[in-house]
Amino acid sequence: MPAPPDTVPRALPPVVVPTDTLVQIVACSPAGRAAVATILFAGNDITRERILRAELDFHEGDSLDLSELRTRLEANRRRLFNLQLFHAVSTQASCRAGKLFVIFALQERFYTFPVPILSLADRNFRSWLNRTDRWQRVDYGLHLLRTNFRGRNEQVIANLQFGFNRKYELFYEAPGLGPYRRVGFGMGISYYQSHTLDYITQSDRQVPLREDESFPVQRFYSTGGLRFRHTVQFLTALDVAYHQEKITETVNQLNPTYFNGLTRREFVNISLVSTRNERNTFAYPLTGRYLQAMLAHRQFLNSTLPALTTLRLRYARYLSLGHGFYYAAGLSGQARISRQLAYADSRALGYEALVRGYDEYVIDGQHYGLFQQGLSYRPFKASQLRLGAIRNPKINTIPLVLYLNLFTDAGYVVSNLSLPQNRLPNRLLSAVGVGLHLVTYYDRVFTAEYTLNGLGETGYFFRTSFPI
Repeated sequence: MPAPPDTVPRALPPVVVPTDTLVQIVACSPAGRAAVATILFAGNDITRERILRAELDFHEGDSLDLSELRTRLEANRRRLFNLQLFHAVSTQASCRAGKLFVIFALQERFYTFPVPILSLADRNFRSWLNRTDRWQRVDYGLHLLRTNFRGRNEQVIANLQFGFNRKYELFYEAPGLGPYRRVGFGMGISYYQSHTLDYITQSDRQVPLREDESFPVQRFYSTGGLRFRHTVQFLTALDVAYHQEKITETVNQLNPTYFNGLTRREFVNISLVSTRNERNTFAYPLTGRYLQAMLAHRQFLNSTLPALTTLRLRYARYLSLGHGFYYAAGLSGQARISRQLAYADSRALGYEALVRGYDEYVIDGQHYGLFQQGLSYRPFKASQLRLGAIRNPKINTIPLVLYLNLFTDAGYVVSNLSLPQNRLPNRLLSAVGVGLHLVTYYDRVFTAEYTLNGLGETGYFFRTSFPI
């Protein structure tokens, strides 16, 4: 039985079907309409069929315009592919006796990843390299990720980390429950402690404090919330979290503004995040748009600390210019409102958001704006490396796509913090550079960039995500 109209995902906007299309139309007239008789899925050995059907914007019994059938199927194929559960998704439709028969062919990925942790205890490679005690700032342990848990696109994450930073975490995410997968939930718990803490920013660099016999910082939080999921492209999350944070008296003496005079604080954080992701692929997008808005309110349980409200916005646009050229532009910003902002809450650029080329620095403040743009060129079509000695189709074919990228960034941080030794707040930051981007297995993106920043400094930088 077709789903009621108010539960069927809205039809996606038309898309351009690539010349090397994974959509095939067999013996269908280009004009008129036809009713969908059957929708079949092949290759979903683990993934439940109802998870896949919930993503489609048509069902058995619906009448489809045959002149738009190719773009309609391509839009739904991308929707399934962007679940990030499959290496490949292809679709074929055939017409018989005025009826449509549609099949989606899927190649599932591995869903369990026990990954050894061997990482650097710094924001990025350049920051780690500049430390005199760099070889002591290494973390090790086990990161366990189970995606598509129970075949329902649920996710379980566990972290057991030792070394310089110790972390014990467990998270569970169910993006959608019920027959139409519109409402889900997430929950988790985390405990973190470290022998070092960057307690202040001087000369636009964080200054670390190391205590071998104790932990300058300890953090605990538990969180839970609801997920409102229209489709894989349109999500809203409402979370409530309880946080408890401690620092040592030494940290408080060195920087009394770290927790505004306290060595311990507790707070409840309520956040609402809405994401509209209409990119062709989520890992390395070439076309489409992305919009995310976040509103969070932090209410401290310590009566002396004022509340904190944070608003973040991010918008990005991706365009195909033809002949292997692609353009991407992104704009993001943050506003923080509080009567007295602690140093620990003053993070702006140089943390999650970054003007490329300023990797060595952090810029603290209340508000920031960031603009990024890049022109990419694909010198040759996507290729694959086949491993003949391995028979398992989940790992014997490695996709390899290479892009050359020319980019510019600009950012600005508004700050009224009384730290005159820092020169980058309240100043325009700019950079230009060239990069090489490699897109490969399991949505992995590796970038190597050479950048000239507004301070006249140059450098090579390596990243593991798409920058915009």
